Amino acid sequence: MVDLKRISTDPPGDIKKEKAEEERLEHLDRIAELQTRLFASKEKAILIILQGMDTSGKDGTVKNLFTVLNPLGCTCAAWKVPTEEEQSHDFLWRIYKAVPAKGMIQVFNRSHYEDIVVPLVKKSIGEKRIRNRLDTISVFERLLSEENNTLVLKFFLHISKEEQSTRIEKRLEDPRKKWKFDPSDLIAHSLYEEHLNAYSEILDYSFEVSPWRVVPADKKWYRDFLIAKILREEMEKMDLKYPPFPG
Repeated sequence: MVDLKRISTDPPGDIKKEKAEEERLEHLDRIAELQTRLFASKEKAILIILQGMDTSGKDGTVKNLFTVLNPLGCTCAAWKVPTEEEQSHDFLWRIYKAVPAKGMIQVFNRSHYEDIVVPLVKKSIGEKRIRNRLDTISVFERLLSEENNTLVLKFFLHISKEEQSTRIEKRLEDPRKKWKFDPSDLIAHSLYEEHLNAYSEILDYSFEVSPWRVVPADKKWYRDFLIAKILREEMEKMDLKYPPFPG
């Protein structure tokens, strides 16, 4: 089983901040060019899934990524607690409507994996149903890949309990960040180990199409660098081309 407790939340020792930032900007420039090709061709799509515990940097990742993406070709969905209407349907019902069309990049800030994490932490449904949901998600992601040429990239932002505590305190102290604080943050922090175990179980599942990428997130500069690097590498593999001249 994947044991996130054994995976560092810090950058590798041989990566320096200044060099990483320089390379990140280079990656972002190339991502912007590749996104233009993606949008112009309308042949493929990209779904970026950001999961992680509170304060792990999902919002910051979205902000830093969107600085280079053309807003005409990308959207972001932030998934909260399901509404009453959403709860009356299957757990993927609300997700279907937000998957990217061809030519688009869609970013999920949290995702359908919340319907695995929350029940695992609260122990609200049994192991058989958890496994069934994971199987259903695997089929869903394969459908996106095979039927709509969608690249599914999944990032788990891995933050330590100590760093999470520090960031919660900063939210309470900084007037510019207080609006982000929610009393539930403290409850989630007290259940850090339970959340870590839940994510370990999810990451241990063998997904056919889209394996998880664990991103050490204690240092924001390294988190942003690594995600930009991976996104560029995966977009390069898509062989994106401008459409032929219509004349």
